[in-house]
Amino acid sequence: MPLKDGSYKGPHWATRRALLDMLKTRGGLSSHEMAETLGVSSMAVRQHMQELEEAGDVSSKDRVEGRGRPTKIWSLTSAAQRHFPDRHRDLMLELLGNMQSVLGEEAMNRLLDERCAHQIAQYKASLSSCVSLEERVSKLAEIRSGEGYMAEMVELENGSLQFVENHCPICSAAESCSGLCSRELKVFQKSLGSQYTVERVEHILSGARRCAYRIVEKSA
Repeated sequence: MPLKDGSYKGPHWATRRALLDMLKTRGGLSSHEMAETLGVSSMAVRQHMQELEEAGDVSSKDRVEGRGRPTKIWSLTSAAQRHFPDRHRDLMLELLGNMQSVLGEEAMNRLLDERCAHQIAQYKASLSSCVSLEERVSKLAEIRSGEGYMAEMVELENGSLQFVENHCPICSAAESCSGLCSRELKVFQKSLGSQYTVERVEHILSGARRCAYRIVEKSA
């Protein structure tokens, strides 16, 4: 059974890990080839591969050789990359630090402003068909959830709306570069419309469990 971090648990986790590593280093292999390398039965390998396939980590295709029955060749899927080291987070933080050092604060702010403007343009286009505030916030939550923020619209007892993000997929980058997070309020304000006020009431970087924004219509 795969865990949230992509590893496996259970009595056969070591064998399953070895099979994943083998496919990573050698490419597509048959159950027989993997069984010979590990010193186990082909049936045992096929059992593991079926379970790995159900988890989305491997796929198979038939290889025809001569007149005999096709041989099933197993390969890793893109989803299996979660089982292997990935330093993209460290690379991103390193690049952010280098950009700030090389470009300077003014140029860095221009880059962040450009990203902000791009986000606003994208979100406004996606929200253009929404009429009510509820529709706009709900649509924004859908878009941000697709970006990994686990966002939702929450209607409070007093009838006001909250836009909530239960996860921040760029939290480490935001800690390193405060400008990323400080512009989010502007992005939401501009995207939802000037007739609404957006106020951040909870903030992950301030120690809260989530980021939450109170959204109300401006008084006439």
